[in-house]
Amino acid sequence: MLEATIHTLNETRNEKNIDSYRQVPHNIEAEQALLGALLINNDAFDRVSDLLRPQHFFEPLHAQIYEVSASLISMGKLANPITLKSFIPADEKIADITVFNYVLRLAAEAVTVINAADYGRIIYDLYTRRSLINLGEKIVNIAYDAPVELTPSKQIENAEQQLFRLAETGRYGSSFENFNEVLTKTINMAKAARKRSSKLSGIPTYIHTLDERMGGLQRSDLIILAGRPGMGKTALATNIAFNIAAAYRAENELSDKAKNEGGVVGFFSLEMSSEQLATRIIAEQTEISSTKIRRGEISDSDFVELIDNMYRIQRIPLYIDQTGAISIVQLSARARRLKRQRNLDALIIDYIQLMSGSSHRILENRVQEITEITTNLKSLAKELNIPIIALSQLSRQVESREDKRPQLSDLRESGSIEQDADVVLFVYREEYYLQNKKPKEGTSEHEQWQADMDRIHNKAEVIIAKQRHGPTGTINLAFHSEFTRFSDLADEAYLPERYE
Repeated sequence: MLEATIHTLNETRNEKNIDSYRQVPHNIEAEQALLGALLINNDAFDRVSDLLRPQHFFEPLHAQIYEVSASLISMGKLANPITLKSFIPADEKIADITVFNYVLRLAAEAVTVINAADYGRIIYDLYTRRSLINLGEKIVNIAYDAPVELTPSKQIENAEQQLFRLAETGRYGSSFENFNEVLTKTINMAKAARKRSSKLSGIPTYIHTLDERMGGLQRSDLIILAGRPGMGKTALATNIAFNIAAAYRAENELSDKAKNEGGVVGFFSLEMSSEQLATRIIAEQTEISSTKIRRGEISDSDFVELIDNMYRIQRIPLYIDQTGAISIVQLSARARRLKRQRNLDALIIDYIQLMSGSSHRILENRVQEITEITTNLKSLAKELNIPIIALSQLSRQVESREDKRPQLSDLRESGSIEQDADVVLFVYREEYYLQNKKPKEGTSEHEQWQADMDRIHNKAEVIIAKQRHGPTGTINLAFHSEFTRFSDLADEAYLPERYE
């Protein structure tokens, strides 16, 4: 019977772990049951092949049997004790029987293949627990004997990276989905959109003309927001971040039928400090010039308003990381941590060109490094199931054209950015360029210039250059530079009557 063999296998494994205080978790019986089911019906392999690999077995002999069986089945051949015999140490002994006779018993004592998937999950879960134990021991040993160049913060980042890699490989259900299941998910998404007051399938930005065109920020999308310096791309990203965070409601604040219209936002500010970012937000909310706030040129009443607004907005779930020149590996690890701790709903990065790739790419060219960054950002958006807004610079070739409206080809290192993005938005303000072309006063050119300035004053364009799930085109918005605020333009139909 197999019981005696199990006892022998366990004793052998115990001898190998004699120095351990506790034996690592494993289940020899589950491994035997799975292998037996596989040997009597090769269809059992289809139930575990997406999840299980030879290294996941605790017993090396079982890993070898599974590996040989998987190879035979993958080649369209039959896997049973007879066909396995030539590929295993058939004549070696386990206790009082040979390996071949042991395999024969595995098949003979198998009962059913129905539970094969359950056995596979048990085996994998125990492997994961063993991996956690090994990782923990490794972290402890490195912490004891770390080299000088390996700082504690670097050790933490390495540990997080390994831990999340283990978590990612431990997910079930990563294979094909039945189309009926996909359709159900789509209908549920439409249902959820109908229940929201915004009627959007994605997360609202609360810039209504933008939401109407995009349907909100769609989860798992990588959204590139690009523009030349001075166009206001950081201001737009900050406005969106604040709007989403300000609309967030905790579960205990929602009624049963209400749907959360906001979310928890992470903001990686690689260029500006957190204080500068906060100054922009408070200026936008109070309509007090950020320049005056920084210089202290505010009245007592303005200061009171600042304090009142601070108390109002200080609890919003907006988390800022101001680390400069962060690597894609560090950013991903911190985003995963925020997702785990705060249930992150949206991520904003200002901006891509200030990021670095992984260390092994340092010597390669910048285009390859940007490719690595954007590819990983898209993967991160899918992994965390959140929209990621990544800001990007435009090349200087924009300035050499008469019409300075951006095009996809203007993206710096554009190949990978354009390819990986689900949505590409450009921010363009004609006022920025026209104000530097002021002609001499009193001339007809000045009159025309003034008329053009009046027409475009405090106006901006957001150009949707690419959108995988919607139309492209241009959206006209209001932009108040002194408050760094984007908003919808007032509808002419609702403006008060004008008198000449």
